Amino acid sequence: MRAYRGELRKLTSLPSVWAAVAVGVLLPAALTFLNASAAARRGGNVDLGFQELAFGVVGAIILGVVAVSSEYTTEGENAGGGRQITTSLMVVPSRRRLLITKLAAMSTLVAALAAVSSTITLMTVEAPGASDFGRLPGVVLYWVLTALLASGLTLLTRNGILPLTVLILNTSVVTVTYLLAKLTPLAAFFPDLAGFRMFIERVDLPVQLAPVTGGLVMTAWVAALLAAGFLVFRGRDA
Repeated sequence: MRAYRGELRKLTSLPSVWAAVAVGVLLPAALTFLNASAAARRGGNVDLGFQELAFGVVGAIILGVVAVSSEYTTEGENAGGGRQITTSLMVVPSRRRLLITKLAAMSTLVAALAAVSSTITLMTVEAPGASDFGRLPGVVLYWVLTALLASGLTLLTRNGILPLTVLILNTSVVTVTYLLAKLTPLAAFFPDLAGFRMFIERVDLPVQLAPVTGGLVMTAWVAALLAAGFLVFRGRDA
């Protein structure tokens, strides 16, 4: 528990984490507010708010990347000019335990962020129903799994720039996985597209996965990436 609390304190001390929180809360709520009138003119949208929460996952991506990449930043001169990972391994010598506590702390923050963001976003929708709030666990799980996927990619690259660029662009600018789904039905099994099914009801994809199936597919991707990331992390010099 001490290592877990230490990782929580370490994360909440990073300015980029608070920037991620702001993005995760404000972006989906603002998009929902802007899209609400257009949805009303079209006769309503059962996924209003939830589609926007799929964009708000950018905040979770930032958290997942920063949780790992911050370990490889150079500390100040007062700390000897070394990297944070060296200090972290002195406190928690076991790399497996260090990684587990780090990912657990990050997942806790992402889950809390997703719950708060979902509640605020849905409150901007006129009279959300009980079924809408019933989809919230799917949103929270999607955000947590996306953050873990981002952490796994960062473990492989040991640099936050590439994972941030690829994941944020695919989420918010050009959804490459969605374009690939127009070419092959296999693309529906990419982690982001499969994960959508946990909380978005209407998805224009060639393969319609059930919510539980989509969650399992995404979980399998995340588990594979984290396993590969851990193997690299375990064998790499600090």
